[in-house]
Amino acid sequence: MTTDGSGSGNGSGNGSGSVRVSVLGLGAMGGALAAALVKAGHTTTVWNRSPGKADGLVALGARAAATAGDAVRAGELVVVCLLDHASVHEVLDPLSGDLAGRALVNVTTTSPEQSRELAAWADRAGIAYLDGGIMAVPDMIGGPGSSVLYSGSAEVFQRYEALLGLWGTGDHFGEDAGLASLYDLALLAGMYVMFAGFMQGAAMVAPAGVSAREFASRAAPWLTAMTGSFQEYAEVIDGGDYTVEGQQSLEFSDLGDILAAGSAQGVGTEAVAMVQGLIRRQIDAGHGTEGFARVYESLRRPA
Repeated sequence: MTTDGSGSGNGSGNGSGSVRVSVLGLGAMGGALAAALVKAGHTTTVWNRSPGKADGLVALGARAAATAGDAVRAGELVVVCLLDHASVHEVLDPLSGDLAGRALVNVTTTSPEQSRELAAWADRAGIAYLDGGIMAVPDMIGGPGSSVLYSGSAEVFQRYEALLGLWGTGDHFGEDAGLASLYDLALLAGMYVMFAGFMQGAAMVAPAGVSAREFASRAAPWLTAMTGSFQEYAEVIDGGDYTVEGQQSLEFSDLGDILAAGSAQGVGTEAVAMVQGLIRRQIDAGHGTEGFARVYESLRRPA
């Protein structure tokens, strides 16, 4: 894949020159991001609070900085992948002067409001800020299925789009720096609820001697097939009409049998009970004959 920059050191243009990029934070994800940059031929400086994390990257061709300040001063583009919002401020606040005039891409997991606060902090310091949410695990970086969601400075995204593409498919959601984080956390919400549902099912069949591995072999294709319903549900939700024919009704969707079976197996039923609570709220409000998608209203307008 071609890299960004014109070879002049300013990171602009669509040439194939090396960009001077610095990566702060070399945990599993930060290390994977830095490795992709080094392998693509970018002049990459790396820093980590604890020693030793940079050794493998140095062997690939990266330069290890002794301090975070040294790393920042070495790069035209600074990538931050730290523990949390507080750690970003802890590392970067003393370096705001060095960061001024540079581009900062923050892929640390933060809330939307924290991302907006960092963008405002960066703006006051004269730093071009782009926020990123990584939709991948470290092993996926640069491979199929990896994507990174961005919001904030459109100029930074456009200037370094080819470089950012080394990590995965990139999408920019606008100048509001909090939108990438919002999308990121919303997608993770769906993932974790799905995982909890799988574990609920695995717990239910375990007393019958069924291993989690065996259950997974059946659950994976079933759940994959069911994701095809997302678009159908989305059309109903966006249309706002839960009485459209062809929908499974809330009354038919009652999960009492699943809860009873779980209890009979002697396992917890919290994951399914949560969904049952959303269903019952709509049924009790008189919407039992309407479609299952109406549970969205239980979430959109909580009691």
